[in-house]
Amino acid sequence: MKATLDHIGIAVGDLAQALAFYRDALGLEVEPPEEVPSQRVRAHFVPVGEATLELLEPTAPDSPIAKFIEKRGPGVHHVTLRVDDIREALGRLKARGVRLIDEAPREGAEGALIAFVHPASTHGVLVELKQRPKD
Repeated sequence: MKATLDHIGIAVGDLAQALAFYRDALGLEVEPPEEVPSQRVRAHFVPVGEATLELLEPTAPDSPIAKFIEKRGPGVHHVTLRVDDIREALGRLKARGVRLIDEAPREGAEGALIAFVHPASTHGVLVELKQRPKD
């Protein structure tokens, strides 16, 4: 299984302040937001070289990102690794005893298939696997 860095998810409680830094202070381009209804978030992608930063803004108080911010404050939420075949990657991880949050892929932002690996198996880091949509 080959994996490459796709993006780093950053939970933001105040989007205006986050944009003041990433867009205004650093001069980075911010793509138009994308609603991700299944996660109750709005994702703002910020390209940085070959990868992106994903600014995650909660759209509901019970969303996973809202709960994360309430518990830990804003900051790095997850690291996303892009894989060619997410089902194969999940099978391989499960066979090795890795604890998965998602045993099957689900739809995420940008029309991709995603699945999360539990931080208990990744040394405390929430890891998301992502398979881009087939062209």
